[in-house]
Amino acid sequence: MTALKSIYTLADSGLVAHDALPALVPVAERYAVALTETVVNLIDRTDPFDPIARQFVPSVRELVEKPEERADPIGDDTHSPVPGIVHRHRDRALFMLVHACPVYCRFCFRRESVGHGGDSALLPQTFAGAIDYIAAHPEIWEVIFTGGDPFILTPRRIAEVSSRLAAIAHVKLLRWHTRVPVVDPGRIDDEMIAALLVPGASTIVALHANHPRELGPDARRAIAKLIDAGIPLVSQTVLLRGINDEISTLEALMRAFLECRIKPYYLHHPDLALGTSHFRVSIDEGLSLMRALRARLSGLAIPTYVLDIPGGYAKVPLESRDVEKTATGWRIRDHEGRWHDYPPATDNV
Repeated sequence: MTALKSIYTLADSGLVAHDALPALVPVAERYAVALTETVVNLIDRTDPFDPIARQFVPSVRELVEKPEERADPIGDDTHSPVPGIVHRHRDRALFMLVHACPVYCRFCFRRESVGHGGDSALLPQTFAGAIDYIAAHPEIWEVIFTGGDPFILTPRRIAEVSSRLAAIAHVKLLRWHTRVPVVDPGRIDDEMIAALLVPGASTIVALHANHPRELGPDARRAIAKLIDAGIPLVSQTVLLRGINDEISTLEALMRAFLECRIKPYYLHHPDLALGTSHFRVSIDEGLSLMRALRARLSGLAIPTYVLDIPGGYAKVPLESRDVEKTATGWRIRDHEGRWHDYPPATDNV
């Protein structure tokens, strides 16, 4: 089986009904669609509410937009000094190497800018400008590769990028954000691992997974290859309605990360991306789940529950004094002491 990259191939494979195609056409025209063979094989076709399918199979609910939703929910554009770079925090910068992914999550906060453009790799002059920006800013200690999923690049390109950044004296940490080890584990081979390891900077991988079934045997082998080569892994998970918003599922996922030698890092409150309200839980629900996790798990297995303040004001731990409930929603304080209103979750189920 090859990757499924259209609603028509999804219908031919039985993942959506053929009579649903007319309603799904506008969804697919607006937001990219792709499922790898690995993801397709993870889906339980007997379960109409399968949590793997819910993450990747498009739905007409994506066309329902709420007033509080935004095309750029975490304010990337506000903090982009040059194309390809987001410099929100003083000591680290995002480097958006590519605007494509092997799979497209239906809740993606960059869904307006990712996909529909082939590999959408940076043009040479854009790449050079991004490198020059990092080199000119000695406060940048860490570079975070994202996009898109940078692990869709060839090992040769990854090695080139890693070497260019590691050659900048003040850059000491290269962090790669990816889903590839769980959605296309065959890409994690010796050539890829060699490309990630360069002298002059340390490498770390942040793995995005949202359900324990994503950490199957093939994924665990790919993860073990990275860790056995000396590359630490941390996790990123989005708290999603109908996918991992039950304590048993979230507990199993955090245990699975540790079993794979991955340190649970962030549990993200879902962002206010357009057409994603059916995935969002309330902050109350998230805090309740965190209390339950702390009662069941070792501290090693507890992620930090965070929310990106809309508009580009950075992440805030939701289990902190920087969060206050109000009569109409929440108030959240950023790192500069400014308070921001945050809306309650709205239903779209």
